[in-house]
Amino acid sequence: MQSEPTKSELEILQVLWQFGPSTVRFVNDQLNEQKRAVQYTSTLKLMQIMTEKGMLVSDKSQMKHVYSPAIEEKKTKGFLLEKFVDALYNGSSSSLVMQLLGNKNTTKEEIEEIRNLLDQLDQKK
Repeated sequence: MQSEPTKSELEILQVLWQFGPSTVRFVNDQLNEQKRAVQYTSTLKLMQIMTEKGMLVSDKSQMKHVYSPAIEEKKTKGFLLEKFVDALYNGSSSSLVMQLLGNKNTTKEEIEEIRNLLDQLDQKK
């Protein structure tokens, strides 16, 4: 990965991954609804910087510029998760899972999904 997205860049990427190619106005409106109050000019400037960094692609063929993510959601989240697990859990994904399950009220349905996933992983070995 070229550069790790900042928290604000990640918020913009989340909107684009969820809704697809979008204008700055749409992204800014979503950030204001989902996260916190953000000025339009701040969102515009950050999206321009992200384009320069290669995180976004801008389609300037229309009057309103439409931005798309240039980095894959799964790859980016995988990279960030791996870095997080390495930093906080010494690379142990099982320690992370145990902490998550211990800290949250896990529903029976979620536990069943986890069991199914573990069964699938066992069958692959």
